[in-house]
Amino acid sequence: MKKTSTRLADGRELVYYDLRDDTVRDAVDRRPLEPTVTTSEIRRDPLLGDSIAVASHRQGRTYHPPADQCPLCPSRGERLSEIPDSSYDVVVFENRFPSLAGDSGRCEVVCFTSDHDASFADLSEEQARLVLDAWTDRTSELSHLPSVEQVFCFENRGAEIGVTLGHPHGQIYAYPFTTPRTALMLRSLAAHKDATGGENLFDAVLAEELAGERVVLESEQWVAFVPYAAHWPYEVHLYPKRRVPDLLGLDEAARREFPQVYLELLRRFDRIFGEGEPPTPYIAAWHQAPFGQLEEFDGVTRDDFALHLELFTIRRTSGKLKFLAGSESGMNVFINDVPPERAAERLREVASS
Repeated sequence: MKKTSTRLADGRELVYYDLRDDTVRDAVDRRPLEPTVTTSEIRRDPLLGDSIAVASHRQGRTYHPPADQCPLCPSRGERLSEIPDSSYDVVVFENRFPSLAGDSGRCEVVCFTSDHDASFADLSEEQARLVLDAWTDRTSELSHLPSVEQVFCFENRGAEIGVTLGHPHGQIYAYPFTTPRTALMLRSLAAHKDATGGENLFDAVLAEELAGERVVLESEQWVAFVPYAAHWPYEVHLYPKRRVPDLLGLDEAARREFPQVYLELLRRFDRIFGEGEPPTPYIAAWHQAPFGQLEEFDGVTRDDFALHLELFTIRRTSGKLKFLAGSESGMNVFINDVPPERAAERLREVASS
């Protein structure tokens, strides 16, 4: 992997990640952009104890542009985009309309390919490995920023999820706090460790799932399963078998095997609802240990956390979505229409030949 860092016309950082070591990236952003102005603010809810980002400047962000005006395609001729070069393998840049900025963290866009009509599932294993390496490098770089406590790499795919740009891409949020979802995991981790005299909860869950009926696919280094208490109709958790706290901890064997496993998982998601159905909308979310101090989580260290990816769709059956209505949105109590065992069975049925 070759990494080339540059700046856009308004001062934002952009980084090319290339498969070839001899690739030259010297294109200049020719757009007449003014410096980016953000109004991101973090407010803490005194009753729930969680944090909310207020970012009013995002009201003006790019919204469903025509394909020939996509800001994530390469710049060609007089058609100028967020990427100055005429081609790229993987590119990461600071979001022009970030939810988090300055002392409130940082938001980045990750473009998986220059092919506007592709998806992550269409990537080659070599390309998918390059994305993994870019996620890992960005996690390392962002973790050193003084305002950052947790790094979250994720992909939203599909208009049903709320995606406003059709180009295959993901995002990275670098939060200035430990997110509420992660804090819940850490509290459960601490309670289980205390109750069992030191047993790791992630290890216990993984062992139970490996012995059960909800495994979707398994390799030497990775296992994907539908969790016992899945929140979503089709939800899969992907774990490396060797527990590590973050992407930086993956060894070469796990990195080498990841593309094959993950691409197969995404392709199965596109076949869940049968031939002729539109692409399955999904969210793919990497859960990594925070880089901040964990004193509030009794006896838990970063090494107790288990890196994993959660992949789920909001489509519950052909032509129907799972909406977060009263119980889910009002009380955070999910009601799942598809038994996890049946979901796992279906994802095994659609395995590619």
